[in-house]
Amino acid sequence: MRIAAFLVFLLFCVYMVFARWYFVCEVRHLCSEEQAIEDIRLKNLKLTEGDSVLLQGYDQFAFDSAGIAPRLNANNQAFLDTLAAILRSRPDRNLTITGFYRASEAGIAPGYFENLGLARADQARKLLMKRGIPQSRFSLDHGLSQDPQLREPLLFNLYDPSAVPQGFEKVVFTFRNMTFSDANFEYNSDVFRPGAPLKLYADSVKTYLGLNQAATLTIVGHTDSIGSDAYNLGLGLRRAKNARKYFIDSLGVTADIMVESMGKKRPVAPNTNPDGSDNPEGRQKNRRVNFILDNKADEGEPQEERILEDASDLN
Repeated sequence: MRIAAFLVFLLFCVYMVFARWYFVCEVRHLCSEEQAIEDIRLKNLKLTEGDSVLLQGYDQFAFDSAGIAPRLNANNQAFLDTLAAILRSRPDRNLTITGFYRASEAGIAPGYFENLGLARADQARKLLMKRGIPQSRFSLDHGLSQDPQLREPLLFNLYDPSAVPQGFEKVVFTFRNMTFSDANFEYNSDVFRPGAPLKLYADSVKTYLGLNQAATLTIVGHTDSIGSDAYNLGLGLRRAKNARKYFIDSLGVTADIMVESMGKKRPVAPNTNPDGSDNPEGRQKNRRVNFILDNKADEGEPQEERILEDASDLN
């Protein structure tokens, strides 16, 4: 009996050793010589405001492959502390955080976010919110990095919210003001085919509307600059209406859902490059649908106290 118990114990120990090896080496990829080397980072992280550099010489943040939480060192913490102090001292400035993802990470959509770049920017936002900066002072952006090692994963840029170029819009990507790209529509089509992130978001919105009878949803369609003003206004509105149809017919939402279209009037990125050539990445960001939740019962409640409703906390 003792021998059998000993054998069971021995097998358990072997299993634990194997499980630990599998997690560390196969899941976290920390056993190869490449990963075992010292964590060396570029020291060129900076804070900008337009063409001016306000902070520089800090360590870049680091993200594991397919990961959204940064590996922070003491220098990263110092950057965040200093940035938070600057934001507190300059209440007339907001911050855009741009997150990047590797080409090998394209197609990975964590939570409500359509790509890892947005999810990583959101993680930086959350770190600054923990330092007392209200959520309302951030906008997020994203991009595809050409560096497979992702040595520069985040950009930080201050801006004056009262001086955003006329016609442009800053995107916040929060639960109450969420934006999705035209990946949910065929090019130049109004047929709504929601992807996994949008379906997850829509299910949560349905739950929220069911629990908050005073809440309403507004869906706003946006387009790029190709085509006439009238055509794009119509296309944006048809897309918004078909998104509303999904909420009503497929999800059974009974709350008020309003629709409108901005057409090409409110881009979030340039449709063309400075030399006048086409900017496909910018146009793709502009082709989007915006979901805005309004709950009059919550008027006056500090936004930073409603973090649990933010999409970032559901990743």
